[in-house]
Formats: sequence, structure tokens, C-alpha cells
Amino acid sequence: MTTLSLTDMQAISERHPDVFAGSWRKALTGWAVGLGLVAYLAFAWWFFAVGAVLAGGNWGIAGTYLADWVSYEVRPQIDFKDDRLDISYPRFSAYRADRHPQWLSFEQPSATASTASANKASASRVTVEIDGSDRIEVTPTSVVVTNGGETLDIAIVPAKSITVTGELPSWATQKKPGEKITVDFGFAGSAQIDADDVNVRHRFFGWENFFFDGHSPYWGKSTGEIVSLVLSGERIDPKTSNAALAWNNIVNNSEWQHGDVWIKMLQTIVMAFVGTLFASLLAFPLAFLAARNITQNRLVNQVAKRFFDFLRSVDMLIWALFFTRAFGPGPIAGISAIFFTDTGTFGKLYSEALENIDDKQREGMRSVGASPVSVQRYGVVPQVLPVLISQSLYFWESNTRSATIIGAVGAGGIGLKLWEAMRTNSDWENVAYMVLLILVVVFIFDNISTALRQRLIGNKASH
Repeated sequence: MTTLSLTDMQAISERHPDVFAGSWRKALTGWAVGLGLVAYLAFAWWFFAVGAVLAGGNWGIAGTYLADWVSYEVRPQIDFKDDRLDISYPRFSAYRADRHPQWLSFEQPSATASTASANKASASRVTVEIDGSDRIEVTPTSVVVTNGGETLDIAIVPAKSITVTGELPSWATQKKPGEKITVDFGFAGSAQIDADDVNVRHRFFGWENFFFDGHSPYWGKSTGEIVSLVLSGERIDPKTSNAALAWNNIVNNSEWQHGDVWIKMLQTIVMAFVGTLFASLLAFPLAFLAARNITQNRLVNQVAKRFFDFLRSVDMLIWALFFTRAFGPGPIAGISAIFFTDTGTFGKLYSEALENIDDKQREGMRSVGASPVSVQRYGVVPQVLPVLISQSLYFWESNTRSATIIGAVGAGGIGLKLWEAMRTNSDWENVAYMVLLILVVVFIFDNISTALRQRLIGNKASH
């Protein structure tokens, strides 16, 4: 074997420059493709007004939503009355007139002051500790906000006017004089101050009351106290054990609604399974009509294939909207949407698998005088069955995700629950909880589906 030296290779390249230099057309084509790609991206940026969208995006709200996923807010509302302040909390809050967070303190009104309603506490002065020296001090005629060493004084005439003393600091905003003032404490929270009330939103890391809400006898107790009560404590409710009571309180948690969320998640799983199963059962026999090597009648082939095209050309979300109008909101609409879409998809995939089988097995069955049904049963089905089941398993796992999306339009399941939580635009930690639950379920079913498909493919290979 002859080995060329560097000098020899340079001499050859000098004698045949066209061979080693490459084609100028190839170089020009590469530049043209690159310039075309840059031009396309520039056009897309202009056509979709990406710059304007990014510039006009409300990134502050987006950051708040993301923070809500990993934190919770306690929202006391302080209403101005003529001679007092009324303190109240949202409907499902763990706090109420006889239970306040440690960072909220107040002075009781004088004996001559009018009393508040049963679900509100009355006060003559309220102090809300935000973070360190940051605080909000409220009286029936004034609000004093301290933030980062700066102080904002606001004079209040209940239900009439709100007046700022001095200039607004950078952390306070007011659109017009006399309108409400919003003060921002960063991650620690915010407050809206108006002539009628002060709405405080104090933020903390974590998910509050995830197991027990404020109505549970276990609320506010440590893990050790709860375990002790469940295992050996005296019965809190004479009619049931402490363990059963604890489980009931968790499932029926008014803030997190675990029981309802779990049921909706189960509905989503059932929707995906039943819709995929029915689609597989219907598409399997119809695929034999669409396969040209199985059914020789061209008209039957075309009718079957166009039927599959019609079903899968309409997106699952559109089918879900249609069946929601037909059957009303609920899992039936979701099952029907998955069934229709997947019947078309399975029909195409199954028929293509049938058209690619090895005809030698069918010929062998015919040579021994087998009936047409037996030829398909023993000469065709064993070849394609592992592939068809593998495809069905993949779509079953995929439909678990799709069922979440179609649920948002009223087709039932966890998607509808998720959409309802998002529409409230307040408890985004509940949204995060459901999203994480969906991810866990999809992860589990993805692994189950993958394991089953690998076993099927492995069994097929071993045979």
C-alpha cells in the first residue's frame, strides 16, 4: 500500500484544483439557504409583531403568577366604618373573626362602638406586619404604610375620599387622584387602599392548609400531635375514629378539594382508556377493508380510507366542542371525541401495517385449503397484532394528556377543573397542584405504556 506524503497531496491538489476546491454551486446554495432562513425569520418577526408583543407584555403579572405556584397568600380585608374597622377574610380562608394570623394585631373598639357581624372582627386600629420593619397601620381615618424605610401617609374619609400626604414613593401607584392606591412589598405581598377598604395580600412560601383546612380539628397542629391523635388519642368525634376523621378532612379539604380533584383525574384516565379502547376495536376490522392487499375491491378501499381521513382531519378539540354541545359537559363528550379522532388515526395506521405484511404466510395458509377467515386469522393477524397493540398503547398514553386539554372545553375530567381554577385568577397554587398531579399520572402511564410496548416488540423479535 502506497502512502502519499504531504508534498505529494499538495502537488495533486494543484494539478486538479476543481476536484479539491469543490463546486461553486454548492457554496452558493449554502449561502442562499442561510440567507433565506434569515429572511424568513425576519419576516416572521415582523408578521407576528413579536417585538411589540414582548414590549407590551405584562411581565409583572407573569412573575406574580409564577410566584403563586410556589407560595400562598393570606388576604385580610379591612373595611372602613364611621367609628371602627371591620376585619374579614375570604370564604374558604382558615382565618376568621375569632382567629387571626400572628402578623395582624388590632385594638378593640370602645364599648360604645357598634359591634360587627358574626363573621367579622371589629377594631379601632389594625397593624399588619409585612416583613421586618415594613408594615401597614390602619385607623378609621388614616392609613400609614412603611416600606423600605419610606413612609406613605393617606387620609381617609370612609366611602368618600382618599388623599395622599406628600408625593407617592416608587413602590406605590395611583392612576388618578382620589382613586385607589396600590403598594408593592415585592414577594412579601401587596395592598390596595381605597376609601372603602384596605385589601392586604401577604405572601409566604409553600402551600397553606394542604392537608387540613381551617374547619378541621387537626388544623394548626404539628405532625407529632396529629400522629398521636390518630394512633392513640381520644376520639374527637364519637361517631368515627380519629384516623377516619383525618382522612375525611383531607379528602373534603375546602381549599384544595382533594377528593374532587382525584375523581376528576380518574375521569381523565377513564376517558383516555375507554376512548382508545373503543377506537381500537372499531378501527381493527375497518382496517382490513382499507388495506388493498386484503380487500381487492378498490371502491371499498377508497370509502374506508376517506372515512378514516374524515375522522382524523377534524381535531380532537373540535370533536370535543361538538359533543359537548350534543351531550352536555362531562366525560361522555370527552370519550366520544377521543373515540372519533383515534378511530381515524388507528384506521390509517392499521391499514398501512396490513399492507406491509409478508404474503408468504397467507399463501401457506391457502395452500393447505384454509378458509378466507382462517387465512386472515392465522396468516395476517399474528404478523401485525404486536405492532397494532404497540400503537394503541402509545396513543392511550398520549390520550391521557389530550384528555386534559379537551376537558378544558367542557369534556369533563381534570382539564375542566384546571380551567375553572385558572379562571378565578387567584389561587394559582391550586393550578400548580393539578398540573403536578397530571405530570405524575402522565409519567406513570408513559412508563407503563413503554414497558408494555417493549415487551410486545421483544416477544415478536424472539419469535
